[in-house]
Amino acid sequence: MKFKAADVRTGWVVLALCCLMLTSWLFSPSALAAVDVRLFDLSYKDCPPELAAGAVTSGGVTAAANCFLITGKAENKSGKALLDADVFGRIYDANGNSIMENRTRLGSIETVPPGISDFEMRMSIPKELPPPLTLEQFKASGFSTKVR
Repeated sequence: MKFKAADVRTGWVVLALCCLMLTSWLFSPSALAAVDVRLFDLSYKDCPPELAAGAVTSGGVTAAANCFLITGKAENKSGKALLDADVFGRIYDANGNSIMENRTRLGSIETVPPGISDFEMRMSIPKELPPPLTLEQFKASGFSTKVR
């Protein structure tokens, strides 16, 4: 059986591509993996006057809003600072109504240092949803480098 030069070149190209894919898979930077952050000791308080102004806009309709600061502790076990960690959770009003019915991403924490640290996050909630609020299933997820 005779091989043509084009067949041999194609084989080398395929082999080189397979090696490249395997190498990139084995040695991909760990920064590309999301790091889970435990959020605990959650509470909330009214925003100070300089942050309190605002409204909630949905479907082109503007409604008055209450401003709250959600505070708590974040535990980052990765050993590296995390950037722009997405915060997920559920917030319910005094009547058990979900504040954000169709989504659980509530905001972000700009930087989460290694270990346990304090965090604060501003939330605007429609005035017709009365406090006290119930904060449930809070967690965060971030990366050790900027994600573009």
